Amino acid sequence: MNKKNILFGSLVGSMIVGVGIGILTGPIVITEKNGTGVAAANNGIDATAAIEKASDAVIGVLNMKDGMEDSLVQTGSGSGVVYKKEDGTAYIFTNQHVIEGAGKVEISLENGDKIPAEVLGSDKITDLAVLKADSDKIDAVADLGNSEQLKRGETVYAIGSPLGLEFYGTVTRGIISATERAIPVDLDEDGVYDWQTDVVQTDAAINPGNSGGALINTDGEVIGINSIKIVENAVEGIGLAIPISTAKPVIDELETIGTVSRPYMGVEIRSLQDITEYQQDEQLLLPTSIDEGVCLLSVQQGSPAQKAGLKQYDVVIKVDEENVDNVIAFRKKLYAKEPKDKMEITYYREDTKQTATVTLAQQK
Repeated sequence: MNKKNILFGSLVGSMIVGVGIGILTGPIVITEKNGTGVAAANNGIDATAAIEKASDAVIGVLNMKDGMEDSLVQTGSGSGVVYKKEDGTAYIFTNQHVIEGAGKVEISLENGDKIPAEVLGSDKITDLAVLKADSDKIDAVADLGNSEQLKRGETVYAIGSPLGLEFYGTVTRGIISATERAIPVDLDEDGVYDWQTDVVQTDAAINPGNSGGALINTDGEVIGINSIKIVENAVEGIGLAIPISTAKPVIDELETIGTVSRPYMGVEIRSLQDITEYQQDEQLLLPTSIDEGVCLLSVQQGSPAQKAGLKQYDVVIKVDEENVDNVIAFRKKLYAKEPKDKMEITYYREDTKQTATVTLAQQK
């Protein structure tokens, strides 16, 4: 598979398409819920009323870089969804990569009106962001559904602004191709996967500019946030969306506190498989039987890890007595915790197996 055949995001910009939290090159890990699908039942449904209702709540999002506010040609654009109106303010969710690096953000309505928006918070790990804007000209609010009830074969519609505002409010139809997909993501674009994003798969057309827009069911409920497009020449009809039930708690935190509360350990990590044999032999000095785990490349002074006695080049093999074979598995364990929780770490320091208990702190 070529390096750039799977792109996280579909943001329209002046120079590039597919800007997002990472370029995906590894295999897609597949897990699925049971479900027979309801495609046959949905095929005869006239969903135009539901689509019209949901479409009114889907808006354009304009990202203007510093120094480029007067030139829309040089800005990126995506989509967003109005999910709440309160006290004269409209609240909108979109993808983090849609507003990343923005010096100014505006939302665009169907009639062409553009309204300044404020970024309340964004989160790169989940690729979500929340905006607020004056609600005087905004009438519709989206109904949020339950993505945990989705079934394979269920009819869905993607709504957004592919290729920019010229195609504002475009609707495409498809089905839920799979209810669960686990996509490896390179958050810092260093060529190493460090997170795994859970998404739903659809064959509804998702194009550049759809990012942050709505994936809705036949009742007009938003059940996903369109985020990922696979663009390999031989591939057709694979789009991916963040399930709304997964996104809701993140959206709530971004709205209220501007960030996502996560635990902090204070280490830089790398999967053991990504460390050269030479480095393993010369620096780690592990038993030959240890070929999976997470190496601590650095331990920050005064961090929870340092206070627990962990040091640079320790290799973690278990967290809470469960194996962790790579960075993704380690972070899944870490982010399942809360600040002040404890983690039992089993690790090797050279050829000696040891344990430590880390009391996690609040990520800053």
